[in-house]
Amino acid sequence: MNFLDFVVDNLKKFLEYTAFANMSWGNLIMIIIGLIFIALAIIKEYEPYLLVPIGFGIILGNIVSVPGLQIGIYEEGSVLNYLYFGVIKGIYPPLIFLGIGAMTDFSALLSNPKLFIIGAAAQIGIFGALMLALLFGYAPTEAGAIGIIGGADGPTAIFLSSRLAPHLIGAIAISAYSYMALVPVIQPPIMRAMTTKKERLIRMKPPRAISKREKILFPILGILLTTLIVPSGLPLLGMLFFGNLLRESGVTRRLAETASGPMLDIVTILIGLTVGASTQASTFLTVKSLGIFALGAASFMIATFGGVLGVKIMNLFIKKPENKINPLIGNAGVSAVPDAARVSEMVGLEYDPSNHLLMHAMGSNVAGVIGSAVAAGLLLSFLA
Repeated sequence: MNFLDFVVDNLKKFLEYTAFANMSWGNLIMIIIGLIFIALAIIKEYEPYLLVPIGFGIILGNIVSVPGLQIGIYEEGSVLNYLYFGVIKGIYPPLIFLGIGAMTDFSALLSNPKLFIIGAAAQIGIFGALMLALLFGYAPTEAGAIGIIGGADGPTAIFLSSRLAPHLIGAIAISAYSYMALVPVIQPPIMRAMTTKKERLIRMKPPRAISKREKILFPILGILLTTLIVPSGLPLLGMLFFGNLLRESGVTRRLAETASGPMLDIVTILIGLTVGASTQASTFLTVKSLGIFALGAASFMIATFGGVLGVKIMNLFIKKPENKINPLIGNAGVSAVPDAARVSEMVGLEYDPSNHLLMHAMGSNVAGVIGSAVAAGLLLSFLA
């Protein structure tokens, strides 16, 4: 072999190993979707801490390599495959719940326990989407995993799908996080359509002060009451209440700061990047995945509808006007913390610039976090 043939043969081999030679139109579409996620995060500031890692992960997952190089996320032995282990085994979601518990103040919820009902009412989106998925021919386990999107809780969606439908984790996670990011777009029209001007102007009593003893007792009683009824929710609920106890005990400040700061940030990076990388075109661009996005949108809208309707029904049984609940905080019954609560505040201020609903909405919001974890535990119990 002369020198020229040697150069040509090696050049051909090099070209065969490039992503250009192995890329499909599907991969190109997914890369564009990843760029859109990043653009929405940077330009619109839609959930940037989630959409930037997920968008970049989508790009990584669709840079196609020759099989055997141990690069792709589904190739055993690759770095991404090891990092993805925390997703498919449900390790990352409980760690995120630990961080959420450590950073969450449940005072607004404790001052008005009726808000628990809003968190429960919004979970209708989960069961509504489950029924729709069954009607469209999804298996019961797949339908349960799809339904949890209605809770607007990415970690819970990943945890449940890792148990019920591991092959759909990517589509379900991307759908859940996408609709979480679009809370300010999806929810306001539903809230306005379901409420009257008089209802939007309801002023709620300021939350009462919560004692330190109540704050410490809440996570202990919370874990006992929820997991004794739904023990399958223990990985999520246990970590949520444990994180909150670290925060409220007053003697583990450093642990609470670590859980709610560096640890939560690290796990968010890993879960976003690996979930994004799992959306390779060959596994993601399917009829089932597109169906999941449609059902996810439906579940999210049903959840918002259920939360607002739940408040309206509650108000029928509340006689004293000063105890009425503004239905605009019903949307916050989903778990998108704190974006859903901010939407309640934003829409409320449109009709009365002096009527601040944020603190009340945060009570509904954290009730939704607990509610979605309980719902996930129920689905796991019946479908696993």
